[in-house]
Amino acid sequence: MEEYAREPCPWRIVDDCGGAFTMGAIGGALFQGIKGFRNAPSGMSRRFAGSLAAVKQRSPILAGNFAVWGGVFSSIDCTLVYLRHKEDPWNSIISGAATGGILAARNGVPAMAGSALIGGVLLALIEGVGILFTRLTAEQFRQHGPFEDPASLGFPGGGNPQNYQ
Repeated sequence: MEEYAREPCPWRIVDDCGGAFTMGAIGGALFQGIKGFRNAPSGMSRRFAGSLAAVKQRSPILAGNFAVWGGVFSSIDCTLVYLRHKEDPWNSIISGAATGGILAARNGVPAMAGSALIGGVLLALIEGVGILFTRLTAEQFRQHGPFEDPASLGFPGGGNPQNYQ
């Protein structure tokens, strides 16, 4: 099984920024399309026109906001990789907290602290779920020794193939 290799750090920033922009554009188009459709006057042609207008007006803004978040996050992540000389989940957690704080800096220190806390907690949850799935899939593909008792592995019927029919 081939593992996904990330780009080296200077290019990772551009890659993450573009990926975040694309995700924001697609998600924003879906969300704004539904919102514009619901808020438009009655009549299908007016609803589709309202949907299209909302997508054209708001999706680029949302995509740009996602791109800024992705660029700041990735820049901080690459800086931490350079300073700490290792890539681990702590880099992502610290990057999420710092990104939340930096992007809320215009709103004052309490907003920065709250956004940093939320960013750190969200990235900790994301990293924790990723580690959990990695461990679960690793256990699924673990090879058992030739002399292990099948009953101890939890097979019904004590591991006897006759009991499976």
